[in-house]
Amino acid sequence: MKYLDSLKFSFYVIFHPFKGFWDLKHEKRGSMAAAMTFVVLLIITYILRRQYTGFIFNENDPKELNVFVEIISVLLPFFLWTTANWCITTLMEGEGSYRDIVIATAYALVPLILINLPLIPFSRIINIEEGAFYFFFASVSVLWSGALILAGASVTHQYTMAKTVFTSLLSVVGMGLMIFIGLLVFSLLQQMISFVYTIYREIAFRL
Repeated sequence: MKYLDSLKFSFYVIFHPFKGFWDLKHEKRGSMAAAMTFVVLLIITYILRRQYTGFIFNENDPKELNVFVEIISVLLPFFLWTTANWCITTLMEGEGSYRDIVIATAYALVPLILINLPLIPFSRIINIEEGAFYFFFASVSVLWSGALILAGASVTHQYTMAKTVFTSLLSVVGMGLMIFIGLLVFSLLQQMISFVYTIYREIAFRL
């Protein structure tokens, strides 16, 4: 079944990134369905991590867990990155489509799932002196996924690594600009709604 094959191919990608990302794009070994599955699994991983990580290593209050916020905290950076990267690479002769970027980025996030899920029960059986192992593996998951994102972008757009790093930095700047514009639009809409509501109340009061 293609969907299952696409899921299993993620193990090849994370250990053989350059060949793996090439096959994702040119041999169609990946799929959007599998990519979205990884994004959903990452959301579940972070929700479980917030809720069930051992209290020694959990800086969050499980009673204050907001599932909606956790979902947004994964989806927002993911789609900001893919959108910003697509915009930048389109202007800089990148060969990857938006679909290619989404799939490559989602597959690059697999180490975050594979490492952080086992860390949840692990955090509940170790003490503070053994916490170095917990933080080491958590850091490895982030660095591994970061390296895979760079490798995926390089292969997807047929860039040198130097150009990949440069466009990635521009993409991060683009993410910041998108957030700024989004907050600005939200603020303006909020002010417009408040203004209209004030006028409505004034008219209703006078009538």
